[in-house]
Amino acid sequence: MSELNNIALKILEKGKGILAADESTATMTKRLDGVSVPSTPENRLLFRETLFSSSSMKECIGGVILYDETIRQETSNKNKIPELISKMGSAPGIKVDTGAKILAGSPDEKITEGLDGLRERLKEYYKLGAKFTKWRGVYNISKDYPSKLSIQSNAHALARYSALVQEYNMVPIVEPEVLMDGEHSAKDCFQKTSKVIKKCFEELILHKVDLKGIILKPNMILAGNKSKDKISNEEVAKLTLKCLKDSVPSEVPGIAFLSGGQSEIEATENLNLINKYNDTNFIMSYSYGRALQQSALKFWSKNIDDINGTQKVFNHRAKMNTLAAQGKWSKDLEN
Repeated sequence: MSELNNIALKILEKGKGILAADESTATMTKRLDGVSVPSTPENRLLFRETLFSSSSMKECIGGVILYDETIRQETSNKNKIPELISKMGSAPGIKVDTGAKILAGSPDEKITEGLDGLRERLKEYYKLGAKFTKWRGVYNISKDYPSKLSIQSNAHALARYSALVQEYNMVPIVEPEVLMDGEHSAKDCFQKTSKVIKKCFEELILHKVDLKGIILKPNMILAGNKSKDKISNEEVAKLTLKCLKDSVPSEVPGIAFLSGGQSEIEATENLNLINKYNDTNFIMSYSYGRALQQSALKFWSKNIDDINGTQKVFNHRAKMNTLAAQGKWSKDLEN
């Protein structure tokens, strides 16, 4: 087994998942504004350190994706953040793209940038303690989108990124996110997500990326948030599994879903059903941001010094998702 394959498997072992705490300063400011907490570097660090030092980090969280600001910060005990995460038995990771920009030639779509200077950044992040990285491609769905240009350009960027990351002995998370925004049906989402993922793997193979040393971070198959044709959670699980079985090579060790606009309970319930029906060898887990943090953030905002109370809320959510990643969750456990 390669070292990269070991890292990927360790991140997702025993129902563990990934905490996506890589919100940019702008996004984190929006979240904190939403709960009336001033967005200062100190407050952003305090909230994140509260989560990173909670007991569920040992049992439920196999990896944490950080933002550039956070990977360089020190905790209140003068530990570096990656050291704190490693000490809790989890792997520190880092978002390395520089964001989605307008795609030249298709102004309604996005291309993720950040390949320029990436080698140098990776070298530095590796020294800072990162064991894995993240790059997110985003795709709109409508009658005309995602276009061939968007599918091809983002797949190419994800593959080049992955090849560079593996040069530095880190595991790339490959995140092609087909957005939930729109009126599209689940069937549309299924067809377009399948196309997107297949093209990503074509490019990854072309760029000689070791598929045993990546983690795929896809969206689940859902109807658009403005769609009139909603489907049941069972159908979400079955369509998602069908899409991945048809599109993902068997060498890939694990799939960690993004929550992509689902509520906390919805993201947990869908993950649980996916694992109940999972007849593949893929580990199916979670890489959630809002769906792991939202309740904890709301609780914390009422009194930012109540560390224990906030951790209790976060521990519950992490535990629920880790049960769901093993197909052992039920609604009764939520109370």
